Amino acid sequence: MSLLTLVALGFAAISVLAAEAPRSGGELVFAVGETPPSYDGHRETTFGMLHPVAPHYSTLLRFDPQNYPKIVGDVAESWSFSRDGMTATFKIRKGIKFHDGTPLTAHDVKATYDKIIFPAEGVASARKASYAMVDKVEAPDDLTVVFKLKHIAASFLANLASPWNFIYSAAKLKQDPRWYEKNVMGSGPFVFVDHVAGSHWVGKKNLNYFMPGRPYLDGFKAVFIRDTAPRIAAIRSGQALVEFRGFNPAARDDVVKSLGDKAVVQESPWACNILVAFNNEKKPFSDVRVRRALTLAIDRNEASKALAQISVMKYVGGVFRPGSQFATPQAELNKLSGFGKNIDAARAEAKRLLKEAGVAEGFSFVLKNRNVKEPYEVTGVYLVDQWRKIGLNVTHQPLEGGPYFNDLRQGNFDAGVDFDCEFMDEPDLYLLKYLSSDKSPVNYSRYKDPMLDELYERQSRMLDLQDRLPIIRQMEKRAIAEQAYQFPILWWQRVIPHSNRLKGWKIGPSHYVNQDLRDVWLGQ
Repeated sequence: MSLLTLVALGFAAISVLAAEAPRSGGELVFAVGETPPSYDGHRETTFGMLHPVAPHYSTLLRFDPQNYPKIVGDVAESWSFSRDGMTATFKIRKGIKFHDGTPLTAHDVKATYDKIIFPAEGVASARKASYAMVDKVEAPDDLTVVFKLKHIAASFLANLASPWNFIYSAAKLKQDPRWYEKNVMGSGPFVFVDHVAGSHWVGKKNLNYFMPGRPYLDGFKAVFIRDTAPRIAAIRSGQALVEFRGFNPAARDDVVKSLGDKAVVQESPWACNILVAFNNEKKPFSDVRVRRALTLAIDRNEASKALAQISVMKYVGGVFRPGSQFATPQAELNKLSGFGKNIDAARAEAKRLLKEAGVAEGFSFVLKNRNVKEPYEVTGVYLVDQWRKIGLNVTHQPLEGGPYFNDLRQGNFDAGVDFDCEFMDEPDLYLLKYLSSDKSPVNYSRYKDPMLDELYERQSRMLDLQDRLPIIRQMEKRAIAEQAYQFPILWWQRVIPHSNRLKGWKIGPSHYVNQDLRDVWLGQ
């Protein structure tokens, strides 16, 4: 039986089994290839935090896991907008309790969003810039939250469904605004039990969860397995039933071959890309000629062929996911520096630019990276080879997640393999990476460009797609080609092979969404 047949059977099985009655009980064991730098969803940007921690929390809104990207309420029972669209009012469900037994009220939602949007000094908020349209958050009573906006924004409601926006206790935040970096206490379907660093994370069923009959599982255990080979082996052997981020095609085939008809494969284009960030405050990366040379040297079309065989890297694209309504058409993309078809001409131009900028043959620098094999390390190795072809000597330095993120945030790097993974296709989310670094905490490239900031503001306030497209294309062209502050390499393909005992979980284009496990159950 061919792999494709097995994959097709997997999808068919999902359809059939979707009609099965969920059963309660059991512990889901899943693998995670990264460890959490902290426990704070508002601060972190890695699945290594989200996958084990999300089951402990509720959010204000959420994406419907069976009808993505439809937005539904989580702790919000309903919501409405004023006639002018400048005020959004949310009604909070009655009877929701935190795991310590205290009631969750509108005041906790307000405290949560105040922390995200208006963080106190010394408190990191990775997505603060996504809420620039919010003027203030109010809680006029225990069950009502009101967002007052400065202006209309196309992405506002979707941003309130962000899976990172865990609802925290106002009392805990008052006690210490950084309390949640080292502690867990939410209102989600599972209660925190234990975390042994580098080994595992355990949660048990929240018997007081607000949704009757959920969760189905008695508990879950996330086992941290950094290297790909033992993580695949864990799925093959049944030690873990699934890994929710994604494997490469070879790993998928390996799991299917081992599990046979007990395997199910779900696949989806992935709302993630790998990009390269340069420290624009350091020479010679402060010179646009050098940055343009570095993107011109990369053969993305060859990378698409080669890396797709050994990793999740697959599609050539710009700032927006290929195939999405926002993506630049291929013919137009090919005109941007670094995205053309003639790699010999591009590398000749790259060498000319380096010489003009005074960068000598054999110039060396360090490329910092996450020590996650796929797609980070394989991409890092590929980039070193590409830059060698224009006479540069680059040292590849993979690091643990904590030091890696810290070095990028602090500017302690020359170049870094970065990523842009979002929970939905939305220009406000993807373009955030390219705002000036004093406006975007996820722009590690340390540059300021008022033109980009102005373009971002203009497109964000437009609700009509046809009005937005020319502006987002202009911003994309300036950021990744004309100035080449930082630039994408490839977009990913998400591949999840898992045991057929895993039920109630549906793949989507984001590995951040649908991870609270409240609808997941175990088959016989």
